[in-house]
Amino acid sequence: MGKLYVVATPIGNLKDITYRAVEVLSNCDLIAAEDTRHTSILLKHYNIKTKLISYHKYNEEERSKLLINYITEKGMDIALVSNAGTPCISDPGYRIVKDARERGIEVVPIPGPSAVMTALSVSGIPINHFLFLGFLPKKESEREKVIRDIKVKGIETVVLYESPKRIISLAELIAKELPNATVCFFCELTKVFERSYVGDIKVVLENLKNDTKTNVGEYTVIVYNKEETPQEDRLETSIEALLINFIVKENITLKKAIERVSRDFNLPKNQVYKKALELKRIVSRF
Repeated sequence: MGKLYVVATPIGNLKDITYRAVEVLSNCDLIAAEDTRHTSILLKHYNIKTKLISYHKYNEEERSKLLINYITEKGMDIALVSNAGTPCISDPGYRIVKDARERGIEVVPIPGPSAVMTALSVSGIPINHFLFLGFLPKKESEREKVIRDIKVKGIETVVLYESPKRIISLAELIAKELPNATVCFFCELTKVFERSYVGDIKVVLENLKNDTKTNVGEYTVIVYNKEETPQEDRLETSIEALLINFIVKENITLKKAIERVSRDFNLPKNQVYKKALELKRIVSRF
C-alpha cells in the first residue's frame, strides 16, 4: 500500500520550499494538484518530472475515490498540493485525507509555507491565541454576523482571507463593527509586489481606498480587537483611595475632591459622588 503526502508549497516566492518537499514531489508516483497549470510552474522550476492530476473542489469526491484506489490497489505514493501554502487550509484536500485515514492509509505531512502563519509572524499583534476564519461568506448579512460575533464573543485576534474584490467592503465592515481594532492587511505575501497596510482600521481603510493597486492580489487579514477596559471600570475599586489622596495631600473638602477626581480621571461625577457617600459611611463607623 502506498502513502498520501500532504505537501506545503510556496505561497509566492518559489524559493520558499523545503528540501523534503522537493524530494517527495520528485520521488512520488503522482501529484494531485488544485491547478495543474499553476503547479507545473513550480515543478519546472525544480526540474521535477512527476505526472500531475487535477484535484480541486469541483472534482474532489470523484478524484478522492480514484486516488485512494491508486494508493491501495496499485501501491502508489501520491502527493497532494494546493496552489499555494498548505493543503486543506481553506484549500481542497479534506476529503481525500479523511478517506485515506478511514482506509488505514498512512498520511504524511510535509510542512512548510502557510499564509496564516506568515502573516501572524510579522503582524506585531499578540498571537498566543487566535481564531482562523478562512474566507468569509459572500452574502453581506452573513459577513456582518461573522464580524459582529468577534466583538460579542470577545475574540481578540482573528485571521481571515479575502479576495481583492471585497477587500474595501471588508475594511468598511470592520471599521463599522470594530472601530477600535488594529488590523494588518497583507497582500501578495512573499511575492515581488508584496504590500501591507497596518494600523488603526480607520487609517488602513483610507489607505486602501487611496491605493490604485488595492484590487490586485489575495489578502490575508489580521484583526486585533482588544477592548480596552473603560477608565471608570479600571478605577472603580480605587475611587475612594483617589478621594482620600486629594483630601489629605491637597487639604481640600470632600466636595472639591469629588470634582477633582471626576475631572482629572474623566469619570462621571455621579459615580464619584456615589463612592464618596460610601466612603463617608465607612468613616462614620469608626
